[in-house]
Parts: sequence; structure tokens; C-alpha cells
Amino acid sequence: MPTRHPRRRRPAPRRPARRTTPPRRYAHTRRQRQRDRHVLVLGAGVLGIAALWAVVAWLVAHLWAMVMLGAVAVVAATWFVNQHRQRQAWGRVQRQALRYELPQIDALSHRDFEYAVRDLMRRDGCTDARQVGGSGDNGADVLATDPHGRTWVIQCKHRRAGDRGSAVGTPDLQRVNGTARQIHGADIVLVVTNGRFSNRCAPLAEQLHMHLADRRLLAAWAAGSRPLWELLPKVPAPRAGN
Repeated sequence: MPTRHPRRRRPAPRRPARRTTPPRRYAHTRRQRQRDRHVLVLGAGVLGIAALWAVVAWLVAHLWAMVMLGAVAVVAATWFVNQHRQRQAWGRVQRQALRYELPQIDALSHRDFEYAVRDLMRRDGCTDARQVGGSGDNGADVLATDPHGRTWVIQCKHRRAGDRGSAVGTPDLQRVNGTARQIHGADIVLVVTNGRFSNRCAPLAEQLHMHLADRRLLAAWAAGSRPLWELLPKVPAPRAGN
């Protein structure tokens, strides 16, 4: 029986060793980057100092120009402030002298009537009076706060034909009453017209604690100098602290 010789295993192929960068090379690269950053920072600092020095030198050399510019700026600012104060004072004089006669009011459009009521409230010291009538006005045409701290919500009803036009009815009162206090926080709810109110409006207004200004009362207010709260009966007392 022939003798079997064991097979020789071939040696596994050797993988080539990975080439690695010597640690010294990494260290040299890091030091070089640090030196570059230091040089950049130093250069930026030198440039900043040089720019600052140039600005200071220019200011010193042109000090008279800076003084002149400053003086011109002060004079201009003083002039603008004085002009603004004069315009405000003249505006107050114009508002205080504002007067409307009934024929003027009758000739207004409904929107202009709202602006006229706003201006009359401003004349009487309601500096924040504003016209808000339009779509989504929630029943208010004019909002204002009087000098006594009371919030006014005013619904304006203009009649081109004056008191010969259609009367303002109770639905108009109910509409503004439903939103004036809940939405606008009104202390005084007023419906004002250059026309007339129906006979049922006065009892309803008293029941709802509202105020009405008809053509007669509007004429006294618009053409006179007394504020509206001195002409209306049973106006709420001023707010505390006012």
C-alpha cells in the first residue's frame, strides 16, 4: 500500500503594509497652521490700529470741520423741533376754533359726517378720537376717550334732507347697543344724527342707558364751544383719577 504524503499548505499572501505618515510630519503641519493664524491675527490687528490712527489724525487735522458740522446739526435739530411744536400748537388752535353750521353738515356725505364728528370730539379734548366706521365696524363709527377718562362709542346717522329725511329708528339703537359695551368697552353710547329720531327711540335709549343727539343738539354742539358731555343729560361721572 503506497504511503501518502501530507500536502503542504501554501503560505498566505502577505498584504502590503499601509504607508503611514510619520508623526513628525503631522506635528510640523499643525505648527505651520498655528503660525499662519497668528500671522493673520497680527496683520489684522496692525491694519485696525493703522486705520484707527488715520481716523484720529484726520479728526485732529480737521477739528474745525467737525465743530462746524456739530453746530449745524444742533441748529437744524433745534429748528425742526420748533417747527414741530408750532405745527402742534397751530393744530390745537384750529381744532379749538372748529365750527360747523347745519347747512354745512347737511351737505356732507355720510363718511365725511363721521369725520366731522371725530374732529368735534378732538376739538373738545378727545385727543385719541378716531373714525372707525366701515365694514366690520361692530356698530361704531367714532371711538374716543374724553379728558375725564370715559370711553365714547358713537354711531353716526346722516340724512341729506336733514329732519325732512327718514327718521332714525330703534333697530339702529339696538345694533350699536349690542356691541358698544361688550366689544368696545363703552362708558357712553351715543347715536348722533343731523335728522330726527322716531318717537320710540327716546324711551328705548333711556331703557338701554344710551344717549341721543338729534339735529337740535347737534347744532348747539357743532356751532358752539361747549363739549358734548356738557350738553347731554345724565352723562356718567368721570372715571376715578380723572
